[in-house]
Amino acid sequence: MTLVRTGDLVSRAATSGRGLLAFNFVTVEHVEAIVAGAEAGLAPVVLQLSQNAVAFHGGQVRPVTAAAAEIARTAAVDVALHLDHVEDLDLLHQAADAGFSSAMFDASSLPYEDNVSRTRAAADWAHGTGLWLEAELGYVGGKPNAPASAHTAGVRTDPAEASDYVGRTGVDALAVAVGSSHAMTSRSASLDHDLIARLREAVPVPLVLHGSSGVPDDELQRGVAAGMVKINVGTALGMAFTAAVREHLEKNPSAVDPRGYLAAARDAMTETVRHLISVLQGRPTAWDRDADARS
Repeated sequence: MTLVRTGDLVSRAATSGRGLLAFNFVTVEHVEAIVAGAEAGLAPVVLQLSQNAVAFHGGQVRPVTAAAAEIARTAAVDVALHLDHVEDLDLLHQAADAGFSSAMFDASSLPYEDNVSRTRAAADWAHGTGLWLEAELGYVGGKPNAPASAHTAGVRTDPAEASDYVGRTGVDALAVAVGSSHAMTSRSASLDHDLIARLREAVPVPLVLHGSSGVPDDELQRGVAAGMVKINVGTALGMAFTAAVREHLEKNPSAVDPRGYLAAARDAMTETVRHLISVLQGRPTAWDRDADARS
């Protein structure tokens, strides 16, 4: 069990009818927490670095990716590396050499035909270099300068259009708009499970749920049962990280060593990952069994 390809993990999840969790990371502590949570849950996981996170690291994709890859190689579970929400073609073209096996090219804000043509070109390039490519159709809420909410009429992914889109672009997976929204800090989103089922029937590639941090546990379970495969989570880790740092500093107002609050943040994110894995696996995790043994 080591660093593996995203496409292989997604294919395995789709074949078994399970959801595959994909977590966005910003820091090395995120990566350590995601892997620790996956090991506790005995589940494979995808580590995702977004274009925005690359910008946070000064536009340098390789250093933090190299660290993530080294941590993945020592993991007791299968781990894949994915470059997320890429709009910059120059960044996309760095993906394979930087160690990613997959990328998500995001042209979803463009008119339909422009989305198709740009994504077709991205998919052709990606497949030529051995990259698995995800794309998005419809409007998943919560993005900067958003033109609409996730519940505005006409923003959800149409099954017939999705079928046409996948056929014309040749993408390997499709992120769809079914009621979730990026950057939600409350778990109150309601998914359109009937739409998910119709999309699953219409589209021959795995479906991806973005904005999963705002989706309650039972809705995630129902979403996977209806046909979602890759489940993206980002904001939930940020919330756990920030809450743990805040609590540590409130209890230790004179603290200056960052290791104290970073350790607390890492532990909190690990628990978030472990919990979400237990939700999708529908069985106790190694973490749960250890807790039972201690009680």
